[in-house]
This record gives sequence, structure tokens and C-alpha cells, in this order.
Amino acid sequence: MKKIIRIGTRSSELALWQADTVSNQLKHLGHETEIIKIDSIGDEVLNKPLYELGITGVFTKNLDIALLNDRIDIAVHSLKDVPTVLPKGMVQAAVLKRGLYHDILALKSDDSFFTRKNATIATGSLRRKAQWLYRYPNHTITGLRGNVNTRLKKLKENDWDGAIFAMAGLKRINLLPENFMKLDWMLPAPAQGAVMIAAMEKDKELLDICAELNDKETELCVGIERAFLNKLEGGCSAPIGALAMIKDEELKFKGALFSTDGNQKIEFSKTVPVSHTTDIAEFAAQYILDRGGKKLMRATGEVEKEIRIFSTKNLSIGQKSTLDQRIGVDMSDFITIRFNRIKRSVIKDPIKHVIFTSQNAVNALTDNYDASELNFEHIYCVGRRTKRLIERSIGKVQHVENAADKLADFLAGHLKGQELTFFCGNMRRNELPEKLGNQGIKINEVIAYQTLLSPNKLDKKYQGLLFFSPSGIESYLTQNKAGDEVAFCIGSTTAAEAKNHFKNVVEAKTPSTESVLTAVNNYFST
Repeated sequence: MKKIIRIGTRSSELALWQADTVSNQLKHLGHETEIIKIDSIGDEVLNKPLYELGITGVFTKNLDIALLNDRIDIAVHSLKDVPTVLPKGMVQAAVLKRGLYHDILALKSDDSFFTRKNATIATGSLRRKAQWLYRYPNHTITGLRGNVNTRLKKLKENDWDGAIFAMAGLKRINLLPENFMKLDWMLPAPAQGAVMIAAMEKDKELLDICAELNDKETELCVGIERAFLNKLEGGCSAPIGALAMIKDEELKFKGALFSTDGNQKIEFSKTVPVSHTTDIAEFAAQYILDRGGKKLMRATGEVEKEIRIFSTKNLSIGQKSTLDQRIGVDMSDFITIRFNRIKRSVIKDPIKHVIFTSQNAVNALTDNYDASELNFEHIYCVGRRTKRLIERSIGKVQHVENAADKLADFLAGHLKGQELTFFCGNMRRNELPEKLGNQGIKINEVIAYQTLLSPNKLDKKYQGLLFFSPSGIESYLTQNKAGDEVAFCIGSTTAAEAKNHFKNVVEAKTPSTESVLTAVNNYFST
């Protein structure tokens, strides 16, 4: 590679040590490098614990932006600071061989305070706080922020009995104090002690270069720890610890979730052959969630976000990650879809014109029959995603519109007097069939699926509600009253129904979940 590789890093002493380490390894491989310092909100806001900042990735966001804007070629991070979902187009290019993963207690003088009933320990980490209080419930935890040098200085200047640090960081910059205790019992943060290189997925040549720095064993272990964290959906604001280690071709994993006050712990541990580690992270996380972890995570979430919204449809982790970092979301499926059995007589003969207004109808049809059994001459649909699904599973789409009324206008102008087959649900809207019927177009309706209401009574107040269908609104209102919440809606039909009940309705620009989430971000950014 001829060009100079620009390495982005924070400007703290430890961050620069990490960047220098990567730089030296790249130089050893024959590449020129340049280190570019870019600080983060985590470096600038030092008067609050990390979990009160209400942001994941506080130490990585500005480096992410620099990488996306081509100001740097790679970013070097402490992997424990990196969110488990990276920005679109960005990938983990390498993980260096892991250093020490332990936490230590740097002592103010000695450990005699353990003989007293009370003691004061400093840390800005909710994970460390929760684990310390679980073990020593009579002790007091005080907040501690800043780079390593600043925190050591604060320990000297205050009357605390000790402060908790990551051992790797202190040792790397030769600041490990003589007077310390290794906390073998404390589970580290997922990927603690590991250095990660981020790069853009499209830069294949650079990815090949970085791959030469990758340590496979470290990659496997920290990958499992981070997958565990991802499944639990925690970040800096959740007291989660995890550790995976390999010895004699076996991987030993331990993970735990604590309550924020340290009163509760849910733990999982297991040893498996290295060749059988594929699902251990997901299994461990689900084990914890099923034994009270969901309740603990909800309790943590109330602390970490200043804006709360509720989605009437379950969102994926990737979708949740697109929300503004101040926004916390709770969710539940307020409608359930059940596919009907579609009689063979419906599709046995070629059908000239077919309409789909939802992905559910497409999925219901393909759940009954293989594409080779379907003989449709012209297919019309609502929504670009429905179009992609149809063309992936059935065949070519003749025409697509963003809304049912617009599709009705198109069909009324082109198919007057003809016959259409409409695959729909039991709660389909009337606008399309009525408009087509008025134009003399015969519609054969096939109820392909059932929409069943699955309402829940919400026990807290939300600033925004996310609706993805009129049925979702109906389901919500069966057990909840419309108040002053903002109703964010996926399309014009849903928005029209919401306006019958809510004073403040925001319609997404396009009928997609991502567009609804963008509308949420835009609304609360003002």
C-alpha cells in the first residue's frame, strides 16, 4: 500500500499507547503511518459517570464520524468502549492479542479498611459499582471520571480508601501502583484488555493489511463476550460482566448481569470445546434473561435515557441502534399475524392481475405454495419492501405505489372493467376495493392471513408511541387511553387513523420502520 495510513485515536496517554502499538506493527509490515488525534464526548464531559451521559459509544462516536468522512483510514479503540453494533459500512478490521483483563483496586494506603464496617471506593463504572456493592453492601461508591492519570491524582487528593482501574491500562503506560489488589472475583467488561482496529468495509486492501495484526484466539473470546452483551442489549449503562478464556482446546465462559444497586446477580458459566462455541453467547444471555434479566434490564434502562418511547412492534437490535442516543425504547407486538390455509382452487388457474398491499399477504401465500405453483401474469403492490419480497419469492412486479389509495388510482386508470385478485388480511382497509369497485373492476378477495389484536396495558407514561398499522392503534386503544403522546406512524392510512385519537401525529416520509425511527430522531432533535 503506497499511501500513508492515517490512524485515528483519542489523545489520552493510554489511547496514544494503543495507536502507537498499531502504528509500530504496521511499520514492521512496511507501511507508513500518521497518527491523528480526535477527542470524544467521553473525554470532554468529566463531571458525570458514564452511565449518566445517556450515550453508548461515548469514546468512539467522534472517531466513527472521522472514519465515515474519510478524515482517517482506521480508528483504534479499547474494544470494551465500542458499541456492539458498528455504523453502517464500518467493520472490525482486527483485534490485537489481548492484554490483562483484570480489574484492580488501587489502595490509598493499605487494606485495613476491610476490617471496618464502612469504606469509600471510587469508580465511574456501573459494572464495577454493582459488583463491589454485591460483595461489600455496606461500602459507599463515589464517582470517578477522567483519564488514568487524572483518576490516580484524584485518589491521592481525596479521602477515599481505594479506586478501581483496569489493570491493562495502568500497566501499558507504566502507572501500575505498588499498592494494589487484583480483583480476581470481579468479572471484567466484555472485551476488556483488547485493542480493536475499525475500518471501512469497502477498503479491501486496508482490511487485508489489518488482518495481519489480528489475533484469532482473542478475536474468538472477545467476540463471544460482545455477542453476549449484544443479546442482553446492554452498554456502558448496564452492569454486565463477561469473560471467555481458552485453555487446552476448551473455552470457559462466564457472564453475569447485576442490578444497579448491586443487590441482585444473575450468572451463567459453562465450559465447552473450542469447536462448539457457536451459540454459547446467545444461550448464556437467554439463560439470564429467562431468570429475571429482562426485569433488571428494564430497571437499568429507566436510568440511562432521558426520552422514553414505546413501539407497538418489536424492533431489531439494528433498528434500535439507529435511534438518537438519548432515546430509550420499550416495545411489544400489539398485533399477531396468523397465516390462513389458501385453497388450491384459488391458484390452480393462471391469474391475470394480482394485488398485494402488505408483506404479510406475500408471506402467507408463499407459506402455502411454492413459487413454481403460482402463475400470475401481472402483479401490483404497495411498498418497495413488499415489491422486493415479491420479486424474491414469486415474480416480477408490474407496478408499485407507496400507498393503497395511489395504487387504486393507477389501477382504476389502467384496468377499468377487468378482474383482479386481491390477497389481503381480515382487517384490510376499504379504500382500495371501494375505489376499484366504483370503476367497474371486479375484485376477488382472498383472505390470506388473520390479524389478531394482542393488546397490553402500559404501566408508565411515554413521550412517543410508534404505530405500524391501523390495527396496531386499535389494539393499543383497547387497554390504553390516548393522551398527549406523539403518535409516530408508518404511512398515511395509519396516520389518518391516529388523527382520530391523538392530537399530535407525525407521519414517516416513507412507509418503512426505518423511516418511522428517523421521524422519531428528527422530532426529538429540536
